[in-house]
Amino acid sequence: MKIASRKASVTKIRQPRLQRGMSSGEWQARVELAAAYRLTAMMGWTDMLGTHISCRVPDTEDQFLINPYGLLFDEMTASALIKCDIDGRKLSESPYEINEAGFTIHSAVHMGAPDAHAVMHCHTQYGVAVSAQKDGLLPLTQMALTALNLVRYHDFEGVAQDLDERERLVEDLGDGGMLILRNHGTLTVGASVGEMFARMYRLERACKFQITAMTGGAELNRIPQEIIDHTLEQGRQIYSKGGRGEGGNLMWAALLRKLDREDPGYAV
Repeated sequence: MKIASRKASVTKIRQPRLQRGMSSGEWQARVELAAAYRLTAMMGWTDMLGTHISCRVPDTEDQFLINPYGLLFDEMTASALIKCDIDGRKLSESPYEINEAGFTIHSAVHMGAPDAHAVMHCHTQYGVAVSAQKDGLLPLTQMALTALNLVRYHDFEGVAQDLDERERLVEDLGDGGMLILRNHGTLTVGASVGEMFARMYRLERACKFQITAMTGGAELNRIPQEIIDHTLEQGRQIYSKGGRGEGGNLMWAALLRKLDREDPGYAV
């Protein structure tokens, strides 16, 4: 009953906000993306005005939504998001511009990975710490092992303003859903905003557990390779099609209910 009432109340909020020429699909995408920004702030994953989350505008191949450069994540609303094309040209009105480095990273993934509907890039304390370690994410915990089959790496090339870097970013992401940008941060993609966010949660927690364990002073308990291989396969089953964690759907629905209770202003 609570979920049904949530859907009804959100519909009342969303529908009047449709702007001329905006489809209901675009508005729904705006609401979900704004929710991701607010939840990122709630999780403490922000970097002031830095980092970005984007998603494709439904039924388009060359348009996506991204944050205006100047708003904090906890200020984000559906109507404030900027629609732009693949060349970074604004397609919706906003007093703000788009961050150049953010556009380079996100446009690369959207252009090169057709199944990456949503893209999230973070500079968290633990994610950046692991990105600065030579061996990257280690198979030390259950959280890491259920994520590792999706983790890929991209070497640091400076602030991401060079459009030539886009090809290398996409090549390094390959068939993964999580990318550790060495000496920089983390990135996740998903077929939906919910899947993208759930993947970032798993990656961030795995990084936090690793840094905490390594700084605790005690000798690390290494897992035998046969158990590593077994758990990697379990992770594939849990989060693939038909698994209980498929697409992050259950987590995302629960997070939206939490946001509606605690910070409902995103959906305007």
